[in-house]
Amino acid sequence: MTKLKIGEVAPNFTLPSQLRKSVTLSDLRGKNVVLAFYPLAWTPVCSLQIPHYEAEMDTFTTLDTQILSISVDSTDCLRAWAESLGGIHYPMLSDFWPHGEVANKFGVLRPEGKAERALFIIDKKGIIRYIDVHDINDQPSNKELRRAIREIDPEVRDRPEKPEPTSVALPHGGIVMYCTAWCPDCKRARRWLVDHNLPYTEVDITYTPGAAQQVEKWANGNRTTPTFDIDGTIIVDFDEERLQQLLKV
Repeated sequence: MTKLKIGEVAPNFTLPSQLRKSVTLSDLRGKNVVLAFYPLAWTPVCSLQIPHYEAEMDTFTTLDTQILSISVDSTDCLRAWAESLGGIHYPMLSDFWPHGEVANKFGVLRPEGKAERALFIIDKKGIIRYIDVHDINDQPSNKELRRAIREIDPEVRDRPEKPEPTSVALPHGGIVMYCTAWCPDCKRARRWLVDHNLPYTEVDITYTPGAAQQVEKWANGNRTTPTFDIDGTIIVDFDEERLQQLLKV
C-alpha cells in the first residue's frame, strides 16, 4: 500500500529523462499530471503500457494532462527502449539513483527494488487526487484514467474525447521559441529573453498542430526544446552563445 493519501500535496522531485532533460514535478503546476510508475523496461506488460500513452497522447493533452512514466531503469536503458518502441516523446523518468528514491517517497517501491505498477493523478494545484496500485501483471486502462481526470477537473469534464482537427499556421518572423511545459531549458530561455528585453513568440509543441513535426525536421528527428526560429535561422536547444551572437546581445 502507498504511504500517501488522496488530498495530500504530492512530494516534489526532479528526475532525468530519456529526452536528455530533467523534469521537476512542481514546474507542472497548472496542468494535471499522471505519474505512471512501472516495474522495468523491456518487460512484456510495460512494453504495452508505455507506448499506449504515446499512441493516445492527443486524448490526454485535450484534458490538460501531462504523462510522466517512472521506473528504476537508467536513462541510457530508457533511451534505447524508447527507440525500440518506435519513439516515445513524453518524459520517461529514471529513478535509477539514488535507487528508487522517488518510488519510495510515493510508497510504491517493492522489496526487490523495482516499482509497483502504480498510477497517481496530481491536479493542477499539485494535490494527489487519484491512486491506483495496479496488479503488476495487468496493463492499466487509459479509458479509466481519462474518466478519473474528467471527474477530478471540472475544466475538462465536458471536452470531447479527441481534439477537433485544425489547421494552424506556425508563426514566422522575429524570435519564435518552440517549447514544452516541462522543459527546464525552456524556463531558462524565457528568463534569458526577458532579461535581455527581447520580444518573442512561444509555441508549445504539445498543443500546437504541426509544431512537434516541424521541430523534428530541424532537430534530426528529435523533439528538442527549446528550438528557436529566428528570422529563418534555426537554433536547436538553449545555446546561449549562439543566441548572443545572432541577436547581438
